[in-house]
Amino acid sequence: MITFYPGPSKVYPQVANYAAEAVRSGLVSLNHRSAGFMDIVRETMQLLHTKLAIPDHYHIAFVSSATECWEIVAQSLTAETSLHPYSGAFGQKWAEYAYRIKSPINLTDADVLCIVQNETSNGTQVNMAALANFRNDFSGLIAVDAVSSMAGVTFDWTLADVWFASVQKCFGLPAGLAVLVYSPAALARAEAIGERDHYNSLLFIHENFAKFQTPYTPNGMGIYCLMRVLQQIPPIADIDAIIKRQAADWYNFFEQDMANSPFRLLIDNPAVRSDTVIAVSGSEADIKAVKLTAQQAGITLGNGYGNWKNTTFRIANFPAISEEEIGRLRKFFVNYPTPTPKGGA
Repeated sequence: MITFYPGPSKVYPQVANYAAEAVRSGLVSLNHRSAGFMDIVRETMQLLHTKLAIPDHYHIAFVSSATECWEIVAQSLTAETSLHPYSGAFGQKWAEYAYRIKSPINLTDADVLCIVQNETSNGTQVNMAALANFRNDFSGLIAVDAVSSMAGVTFDWTLADVWFASVQKCFGLPAGLAVLVYSPAALARAEAIGERDHYNSLLFIHENFAKFQTPYTPNGMGIYCLMRVLQQIPPIADIDAIIKRQAADWYNFFEQDMANSPFRLLIDNPAVRSDTVIAVSGSEADIKAVKLTAQQAGITLGNGYGNWKNTTFRIANFPAISEEEIGRLRKFFVNYPTPTPKGGA
């Protein structure tokens, strides 16, 4: 079965071997404060800096999920309240979650701006030019949910103070681990707030990762597999070029090759279309039929989400998905039967 589901999505095939290595080597039994495990944490953090071009002065930590990062931002980095402009379901969920922790009493006093860089629910994205505008207009911290784009496209990391992503998308790994990247300004804010009431308080996390340790028993298997994947992949600039070319090809495909099909791109404005999640719309009946037919052909399309649950399917454009698999999906669409209009021959 080939999967184009946009998360959890396809893992790199090498991950099976990496997981076996972790078991055979005894890594999964290592104490998380042992020298051997600290070496793995150190190597993984350095590879993230190198392969993803993360500035040296930005800090890195590992947590369980992007949802946990929402919590960390609200607990440890928000003094008054946060501001959440959003275009889809995940941005809305982040706002609702954050406001349960820090009530939005007066949004004019917001000291953290929370942006979903890639809105997986509808295939939109905030590009770096738009993020630069936010940076110019907002004087507080900027936190970016980059779940569906980190390790797939390049970022100007300096345009935000916090970036985070779970690994089950562009990193090509199983779920259960997230990468948290934060600037010196974010750390200074955490120190000013001084929040230490939770197991995942950022100050507690930072103090441990500064020693290449984790504040609690971590997903050791996940960290090891992340290290091995980072060793295998090319620099992010190379990946970015491939992903953006493939995205352009997908959008051209649906606008031109599939012009007579019952499917249309959900997002009309090319400037805000995602590079890593392509959202395609149609009638509820057509969407249901194409997903079922694809499944019978050994291909899993992503379901719609939120307001678009029944009238869209989504295609992951993540680095672990091969060109051969993309070609097979395109062939499926080209050969997919176009319904005959009522009254037609």
